[in-house]
Amino acid sequence: MKKVLVTGAEGFIGSTLVDLLLAQGAEVRALAHYKPYGSRGHLAGKDVEVIAGDVRDAGLVSDAVAGCDTVFHLAALIGIPYSYQAPESYVATNVTGTHNVVQAVRRHGVSRLVHTSTSEVYGTARFAPITEEHPLQPQSPYSASKIGADMMALSYWHAFETPVSVVRPFNVYGPRQSTRAVIPAILAQLHAGAQEIRLGALTPTRDFTFAEDTARGFLAVARSGKTIGEIVNVGSGQEISIGDLAALLIEVTGSSASVVGDPARMRPSGGEVRRLLCDSSKALALTGWKPRVSLREGLRRTSEWLATRPADPGYRI
Repeated sequence: MKKVLVTGAEGFIGSTLVDLLLAQGAEVRALAHYKPYGSRGHLAGKDVEVIAGDVRDAGLVSDAVAGCDTVFHLAALIGIPYSYQAPESYVATNVTGTHNVVQAVRRHGVSRLVHTSTSEVYGTARFAPITEEHPLQPQSPYSASKIGADMMALSYWHAFETPVSVVRPFNVYGPRQSTRAVIPAILAQLHAGAQEIRLGALTPTRDFTFAEDTARGFLAVARSGKTIGEIVNVGSGQEISIGDLAALLIEVTGSSASVVGDPARMRPSGGEVRRLLCDSSKALALTGWKPRVSLREGLRRTSEWLATRPADPGYRI
């Protein structure tokens, strides 16, 4: 990987991946969503070429891809609750945006495209742990758009032999994650001294993977010739309920807060994914990847990072 494009590079997973790429000597070009105030966010101070734009712009995407050896496509709209309110924007960004990227990869003869999926495409587990053969169940407009994006990327492998690999991360967390997500949202409340943590459903389980481990998974997939045309799960293989996760965060931070279920924070009926647990044996077999950071250690690192950030009064899970 000599010259690499990362779309969505300003996000917490994308910027973590950029850090690993730079540490290994790659020349990195970053496609980040255009903002009129010009902030580079998590890319500030990094030796990267930043292109401000939008993956919905096919011409800009083509220019960004040109000259690159490898493309990591992470740009997406990801908030599940907002997808119920604005589903068309998810189709435009996630499906059309992915088409623009894979079309540009084909046009410019890029050696490898690593496309980012999500475990949300599986919906509630019909069997666990979840392998890549698990049925796809769109339980939100967001997950439906990501299924469409995955299929769009893979169609170029089947139709044109474009060298596409699909990484399907489970629930990623770590430093730099927005307080939109459950772990930093809980931590933000605990650091602010809250004595009552209000959550939606407490019983659903998730498989949380530290961001640095996930980024290493992206690199491992990109390096392996065995992953072309394949979908590869990346997860910890451990599950924890949201209620137990909150209790562990309370323990890690030394708080005495309690956890309370809040019906107003529930997903729409039929939209709640009840269980996610990753089988990442394919990743191990094809690439040698496996996670290194335990959940407790990852939560400790995330808590320490968030404690240094300004308080966010607008957090909501």
